[in-house]
Amino acid sequence: WCLFVLLYPSFFTLSIFGFVYKGMRTRRGFCNPNPKVNMCIENKIVKRRRNDFSGVGDHRKRSKLSPEVTGHHPDLFDSLPDDLVVSILCKLTSSASSPADFVNVLITCKRLNGLGHHSLVLSKASQKMLTVKAQNWSESAERFLKQCADAGNVEACYTLGMIRFYCLQNRGSGASLMAKAAINSHAPSLYSLAVIQFNGSGGAKNDKDLRAGVALCARAAFLGHIDALRELGHCLQDGYGVKQNIAEGRRFLVQANARELAAVLSMTPSALTAGGWMTWNPLPHHRHGAGSGCPLLSDFGCNVPAPEAHPANQFLTEWFSPPLFTCGLWKTRK
Repeated sequence: WCLFVLLYPSFFTLSIFGFVYKGMRTRRGFCNPNPKVNMCIENKIVKRRRNDFSGVGDHRKRSKLSPEVTGHHPDLFDSLPDDLVVSILCKLTSSASSPADFVNVLITCKRLNGLGHHSLVLSKASQKMLTVKAQNWSESAERFLKQCADAGNVEACYTLGMIRFYCLQNRGSGASLMAKAAINSHAPSLYSLAVIQFNGSGGAKNDKDLRAGVALCARAAFLGHIDALRELGHCLQDGYGVKQNIAEGRRFLVQANARELAAVLSMTPSALTAGGWMTWNPLPHHRHGAGSGCPLLSDFGCNVPAPEAHPANQFLTEWFSPPLFTCGLWKTRK
């Protein structure tokens, strides 16, 4: 009993201190000493969050693990500058053998799709990359060719110009696009414009300008266009749009056939050893000619393999070929 009397004041003091501490009010409310729940409660019950195991109200985002820990390596392609990627795409488009080579790059990722439509990339597109079939012609194909033409691609200007002039009956726009390519010394465009001047295409019969056609042919022949050189030779031989000069015209014809032979041999070197196509089959109007001479190739009936057609000419051939279930007019095509 004596011991209880001695310890009673201390026990009474601790009890009062605990009661005061438990009922002490702070600026945020009553303070709860339980570490497993929130420290301050605004006179209402607050449920403990599932993630709150630490007992404190710090709910910051978890720090991401380093690549060494997760095994994920950063994409090095994202670190390449745009100029380098554009340069690589220019090399690709200039050497593409089909449109699929370019399309496969565009569908790879969003960045390549965006840089693939850069004006510098489209201006370097090759002839084969711009190839389009007549049966696959659509507004999207025309839009892509127009985009390449606006970027300064002469092949796109020529191809779209030929399609609009002959197939879509849009003479003004087609001739304008071909003229744009011809200004940049594009030989096929010069020759096509010469043919238009010779035939008066897109106008009346009296709209022919033979002298302009000869001038355009001469320019295309100077740039190495074989058909233009041959056409110029015939004009000189016949005096068509230019003063007649038979000797000079024949010289141009021989030169055109020599270039035609060189082009065939460069494309198919194995044909040099075969020799079957070198047999001379003279045309009817040359069989009874007097004297002997060196046979000219296509003009005198030699069996020279036909050169590969330009994509624009191939498109025109497919467009005007008679379809199976329509009348063949361009208006019936979709």
